[in-house]
Amino acid sequence: MGKTTYSNVQDTSLIPTIAVTLWIGWNGFCVYLLLYLVMFATKPQGIAIIGLCMASLLLPRNFPGRWGTMVGNFSATGAAKYFGLRVTFEDEGAIRNITDIAPIFASEPHDILPYNLFAFNQCLNYIPGEAGKTMKGLTTGAVYKIPFMRQAYTWNRTDPVDKKSFRYRLKNRQAVVFVPGGVQEVIMLDQNRPKDLVLYLQSRKGFIKLALENGNPIIPVFCFGLDKSYGYWIPGGEMFKQMSRAIGFAPLVFWGRFGIPFGIPRAIKLHNVIGKPIEIPCEGLEVKNESVEKYHALFLTEMEALFERHKKAEGYGDRKLKIL
Repeated sequence: MGKTTYSNVQDTSLIPTIAVTLWIGWNGFCVYLLLYLVMFATKPQGIAIIGLCMASLLLPRNFPGRWGTMVGNFSATGAAKYFGLRVTFEDEGAIRNITDIAPIFASEPHDILPYNLFAFNQCLNYIPGEAGKTMKGLTTGAVYKIPFMRQAYTWNRTDPVDKKSFRYRLKNRQAVVFVPGGVQEVIMLDQNRPKDLVLYLQSRKGFIKLALENGNPIIPVFCFGLDKSYGYWIPGGEMFKQMSRAIGFAPLVFWGRFGIPFGIPRAIKLHNVIGKPIEIPCEGLEVKNESVEKYHALFLTEMEALFERHKKAEGYGDRKLKIL
């Protein structure tokens, strides 16, 4: 099967906007709630806010069960309209034919927030075959330590991206999508060089080793439009970089639709282009270093080629991909 594309008509009216706010809007809500608690809250209000936060941290991440999942599904379907989502498969049939092993979808870029992972939500039914039935997004573990956000992201079928979760899902034939560049790509954003798209991948080899343990295919994904979602200001200095790595996210100021700080993204059309699977051999627990280097190099080549094949059609003809 050749290239196939699935499209949504963009709709930025009230209902899709509410859907996106119920998911990504928690970033700003938590920031403003903290500021209110510190600067304006009365003692009873402070007790109530702290109590709600503690309840969120103590309750299960998936609370309140299927009702939370319904909210997550509403958010994902609304987001597909809000962003006018398009999903292109270079070889959908090859992904459909992966039936006895879990593929790893490696998506780039990270940018301010890698929210394009919602496109892999099972409720949208874009990912074919067995992979689509088991798919989970893996994101920074810091999200699941923040009140309210830990539930909202779980409702959207995501889990922490730690090695234990990653390995468990692959061993149990459950597909994953994640952003290998991680928070380091946020730190490297440079407004003075707007034509550069920086991917921090040269040293990201852990997922290659995990794939070699079971023979999991790796599928490169590039999201066009994601880098236009937010304006931002990033502090400089080595201390900022070290703190960002330590806490799992970059504490920066960003603004999206209507210029609202920490708000929802601008209504930018997104296009997830999903490449052909990279076949990976199974080496068990005795993974050879030369195999890691070989397939890591192949992944970098395929990711860059994926971008180059589609950039002109997406209006990125003058943009340069920098893999560091």
